[in-house]
Amino acid sequence: MNLVEIILYVKSQSASTTFYSAVLNAAPVLDVPGMTEFMLNEHCKLGLMPNAGIARILGDRLPHPDHGSGIPRCELYLVVDDLERACARAAAAGALLVSPSEHRDWGDRVAYFADPDGHVLALACKS
Repeated sequence: MNLVEIILYVKSQSASTTFYSAVLNAAPVLDVPGMTEFMLNEHCKLGLMPNAGIARILGDRLPHPDHGSGIPRCELYLVVDDLERACARAAAAGALLVSPSEHRDWGDRVAYFADPDGHVLALACKS
């Protein structure tokens, strides 16, 4: 496997692009109607696809993504170098704090937020 791309279905591509640009402190590598992509590292991309775009692909075989908006549907777990700075960027971008930064059972220090669509955003550092 050369590249992994995680795609989040979002209500507003432009709002989510602004949000993740601020949280990741990075510009997208692709930003066209229907898809925005950020390089998380050389082997992993984060994609943002509007709900309407994936709904056209899914047809009537699965529920429309709008029906799940605001319901936690996935967790994006990002290990960062500076947890306090990453949390400050997330808060400034409008992320909802779900659980403050603390040491977790598995050894990482992690803060949990919700993005504008209710996806869980975990910002972590190795202890």
